[in-house]
Amino acid sequence: MNQLIIATRKSALALWQSEHIAQILKNQHNVDVVLQGFKTKGDILLDSPLAKIGGKGLFTKELEESMLRNEAHLAVHSLKDVPSFFPKGLVLAAVSKREKSNDAMLSQKYENFLSLPKGAKIGTTSLRRKMQLLLLRPDLEIISLRGNVNSRIEKLKKGGFDAIILALAGIKRLKLDKEVNFIYEFSKDELIPAASQGALGIESVEDVKILNLLKCLNDENTLIETTIEREFIATLEGGCQVPIGINAELNEDMVCVRAILGLPDGSEILKDKRMIKKSEFKGFGEILAKEFMSKGAKELLKKAEDMI
Repeated sequence: MNQLIIATRKSALALWQSEHIAQILKNQHNVDVVLQGFKTKGDILLDSPLAKIGGKGLFTKELEESMLRNEAHLAVHSLKDVPSFFPKGLVLAAVSKREKSNDAMLSQKYENFLSLPKGAKIGTTSLRRKMQLLLLRPDLEIISLRGNVNSRIEKLKKGGFDAIILALAGIKRLKLDKEVNFIYEFSKDELIPAASQGALGIESVEDVKILNLLKCLNDENTLIETTIEREFIATLEGGCQVPIGINAELNEDMVCVRAILGLPDGSEILKDKRMIKKSEFKGFGEILAKEFMSKGAKELLKKAEDMI
């Protein structure tokens, strides 16, 4: 195969991700890699929260359709945007090395989370972040904030928010740390990240030649962590339509797993933190999800859906 075509969204972060993967493939194989840009519904419908217009699959559908039409061979996604199930003919071909998975608070005036004044206006569309922020600070005013990373930062600079919450990975990849005065990195005990946050998922057509070319992108540690996280989400049948946080962090032979779910206003939650052996990772996400379900997780998530 002489040329690989990557279907990509046109946002700065999506292009960075696709170019990053393209460069690795060029370095590893004697192959030409080109990017084909698409606008997805998630990029166009910016006035409504994702939970109300169909969830994160809105960012992948057009790219998947381009692969199924044989217009592209692969797509590079933020793995947290990738649904648990794939259309026939497409597969999750690789999971590349993860960037830091923490959430971060960006502000022009306030150095850290505790320094925010009472009633501060915080921008985020994530129900997971909203739930956990209100658990820590019930006094905050959480305001919906859609758009790409750069447009969100511009809204912060124009004074519409006291702070906004973003994934640290995107800030690092686009080198945006100089764009604002203060960046506060939440610990994972403060804000449990979204499943697969910070990891890139490479989706491709189910073709042996292409799958062999993409094997070089896999990172074993990231695959272990995100397998646990994606199993948890898949078992609960939850996406961005409901507030769920799940993070697995591998350290030598042990994995620390943190999980939380509940109502968007933080009034009811289920939360756990567990240590397991690295060798026990397969199936643990499902086991933990079923433990949450035995404590009423499904009912709580249904209640959360009704509040949206």
